[in-house]
Amino acid sequence: MTPTVQSLQRRLIALGFPLPEFGADGDPGSETVAAMNAALDELASRRWPTGNRPPVTLPSPTLPAPPIPADWMPAAKMGRIICHWTAGAHKASEFDRGHYHILIEDEGKLVRGIPSIALNEAPAKRGYAAHTLGANSGSIGVSLCCMGGSNEAPFDPGKYPMTREQWDALTSVVANLCRRYSIPVTDKTVLSHAEVQNNLGIQQRGKWDFTRLAFDPSVKGAKACGDKLRAEAKAKL
Repeated sequence: MTPTVQSLQRRLIALGFPLPEFGADGDPGSETVAAMNAALDELASRRWPTGNRPPVTLPSPTLPAPPIPADWMPAAKMGRIICHWTAGAHKASEFDRGHYHILIEDEGKLVRGIPSIALNEAPAKRGYAAHTLGANSGSIGVSLCCMGGSNEAPFDPGKYPMTREQWDALTSVVANLCRRYSIPVTDKTVLSHAEVQNNLGIQQRGKWDFTRLAFDPSVKGAKACGDKLRAEAKAKL
């Protein structure tokens, strides 16, 4: 397990290398680096007689994903989460908000869709979020605002590529929704639009969100992207 910044700071203090200004605040600032350097310098003559020791590397703090407000998640019996991209710009438009329950902009900001999740409870009610052909009843639609002007083959993410911040927010949103609605993480209950036809047997119209991840070109294909989505969401439960 990788130690956290705060655990390293506490260990430094316990070893007699105080952090007088900030203490164990979890921030890997200059005071922490200086204390770590002092601790390693004390051991350098024994462990590295030449005085050449490896550089100090502290773990970077992870920014928490934005929480989903409670009123965005009304009581309802939901069975699936289907993930999309809007094929538009990095900011949510009114058109986008009319088709999905939650949207995620390029910096990870969450935007509430116009339809309530409760309207998609089976059978879907008037005004539901029409995000997936033939699979809207019982399905929550989450979409990343990105990939306008993109092309599948040869792959070109266009002017609005999917960002790592969006992806990280997506996996947190999926974990939160799974917890709220007691949805298990399987390839039939948490999936991308590109997986719907194969996994659920419901024909779609050539949707390829997601068969590629612009921030990680090594991940290729609907299943590979879906497996990554499920693994990361499951780890956050």
